Amino acid sequence: MTVTAVPSPMETEDRRAAESTGAREGKASPATPSITKALQVLEAFRDSGPALGVSDVARLVGMPKSTAFRLLNHLAESGYVERTGRLYILGSRLFELGNAVQMCRPDGLRGLALPYLGELYAGTGKVVHLAVLDGTDVVYLEKLHGLKAVAVDTVVGGRTPAACSALGKAMLAFSDRRTIGGVLDAGLVRRTAYSHSDPARFLAELRWVSMERIAHDREENRLGLVCTAAPIVMNGRAVGAVSVSGAATRFDAPQVAEQVRRAADAISHGLRQAG
Repeated sequence: MTVTAVPSPMETEDRRAAESTGAREGKASPATPSITKALQVLEAFRDSGPALGVSDVARLVGMPKSTAFRLLNHLAESGYVERTGRLYILGSRLFELGNAVQMCRPDGLRGLALPYLGELYAGTGKVVHLAVLDGTDVVYLEKLHGLKAVAVDTVVGGRTPAACSALGKAMLAFSDRRTIGGVLDAGLVRRTAYSHSDPARFLAELRWVSMERIAHDREENRLGLVCTAAPIVMNGRAVGAVSVSGAATRFDAPQVAEQVRRAADAISHGLRQAG
């Protein structure tokens, strides 16, 4: 006996919407799964939040307002978004879910690194970051800073181009050729006049970083701000990096470099012991 699956009302609506769009464009268009659309709605908040209306979401994702409204309501019922007046914000359920990611658990990279990050901040008094590499970007896992530290416009969960950051260069120097090639193929992002524009010079710096196990950002990401980073290495590959950032006029790079390198090595050792 053959059993035919009956599509849900949501799937039926999605298919009709996709077919309608395809018809208007003069071509066939396969239906986008509802789960994918829901994830696209959540992604809209990452770069355009923190609060969005139905029209904002529909425009950013490229879907009818009725679909955006329905998906937002489903997400709100599940706690992944919350409604505040006529706007929506990301819900606390996502915070809980995000912190269940392995690298954010107590025995993950962030948990193991945190004591060393604290010591690094206490020893330098400057902004301390922990980050990982994702494609061509650096993603910040942790940030420690004090009231007197220079303002650094980074946020946990935020991104910055790897090519113009000390963290990115520290990790790329201990990455495979494909990863480095992806950064070069995407083009070296220039944030300031000091950012790299010549691939050959960029690769030469990565070779230097691989020997010294330390990387520098000399106002390449933001004018007036410098940074020193060291890779967290497992089996010859970077699994993360730690850095210290400060004002260009009040930064002792050689002293900071030694402190950052010690912190990164200690975290690497902790990860190896944790298995």
